[in-house]
Amino acid sequence: MSNLHGAVVLITGAAGGFGQELTRQLLESGSRLILTDLDETLLKERAEAIQREVKTGDILALLEINISERDGCETLYQQVKNLGIEIDILINNAGIGLFGRMDEVPAEKWERLMQVNLLAPMRLSSLFAADMIRRRQGHIVNISSAAGWVAPAGMAHYAASKFGLRGFSEGLLNEVKIYNVKVTAVYPFYSRTPILQSEQYGTLAKENQGLPEFLVTDPAKVMGETIQGIIDNKPQVFPDGMAKIISVIKRFFPQLLNWIFNRFNRKQIANL
Repeated sequence: MSNLHGAVVLITGAAGGFGQELTRQLLESGSRLILTDLDETLLKERAEAIQREVKTGDILALLEINISERDGCETLYQQVKNLGIEIDILINNAGIGLFGRMDEVPAEKWERLMQVNLLAPMRLSSLFAADMIRRRQGHIVNISSAAGWVAPAGMAHYAASKFGLRGFSEGLLNEVKIYNVKVTAVYPFYSRTPILQSEQYGTLAKENQGLPEFLVTDPAKVMGETIQGIIDNKPQVFPDGMAKIISVIKRFFPQLLNWIFNRFNRKQIANL
């Protein structure tokens, strides 16, 4: 069991939907947080609002850094080192989305998505894992997605980043567990966060009507399950009902998913 009280936790993408819930719930657990995002003003505003509600825990630093480039990841690592504080838990939460047929999405858009969703967690994990291995303790948490298990039409790029993060998390765990370093990969279904308003491109976007409201999950509950998974040192967390269903079908009945996607794709094509 991991003890969150007093633990130093670094959260990327802390101003977003999941980031705010992680901040709130980890403060409630008595953790000490280092928060980072692209916009320091927004990050500070949201962090202060949460602190007014939650009287426990502590926010040690707010850092405005663009982690979509290698230099940004290295800068973040160095700024944390300059604080003179060892990180107990790294939560790679930052992520962006997009929707569209793979040849109709501008290259600069999907390349940036890969930088943020996959390469940034890999870079930050590599940097902080070395310190955790030296200390023989630490925990790395990668927020993937149910799209790390299935890849619907219009989500080839996003799914590629999340499939990649799933594979990286599994390999990383097998490399660091002998040093008492934990790795948890989290696979939520689509939640009520700003990522649902991601940019859309081309033919498929014209017919995309989004998800029915009853399928969209509550970020507070999703992050609550995630934090419990961190406490329990689970290597994989499926924090909501749809994520659990998808993982089971993908593992044991993959042809059923293929049938569902084929029917959905034929319906889309018929409407074009």
